[in-house]
Amino acid sequence: MTLYSEKSDSGVSAPEASRSSLERSLSWQVAGNLLVSFTYAWQGISYAFRTQRNFRIHVIVGSLAVSLAIALSLSLVELAVVILTCGIVLTLELVNTALESVVDLAVEQTYHELAKIAKDCAAAAVLISALIAVSVAACLLLPPLWQRLLPLLA
Repeated sequence: MTLYSEKSDSGVSAPEASRSSLERSLSWQVAGNLLVSFTYAWQGISYAFRTQRNFRIHVIVGSLAVSLAIALSLSLVELAVVILTCGIVLTLELVNTALESVVDLAVEQTYHELAKIAKDCAAAAVLISALIAVSVAACLLLPPLWQRLLPLLA
């Protein structure tokens, strides 16, 4: 059971008729137990992965960065920093998606300058975190990568 209507980057929503009235009436309620909470959280991740192109890109790039860190035998602390940095980017991407959805719900299909500011600032937070993640990856991954490639180039 999903509580979300499908909305892609193109802004096309799935028909509201596909959601049962029970789902709509229960969508405001708090989860009854931990398993249900995790189920809702997983639905949020799944929704973002299915509908948000940038989230998918960040998942792929983050997976590559973590894989490269493991392949280069980075220390556990360095690996943890790479994982944490990637996690922050994905977390902010999810917050951005949630904020965009709430803003869209509030303003419906009308333009409002404050809605634009909210969406732009949330997108900027994702951008800044992604730029920092690239910087962290460059600092931690490039030196050992260079050490492995240098003998091959000589």
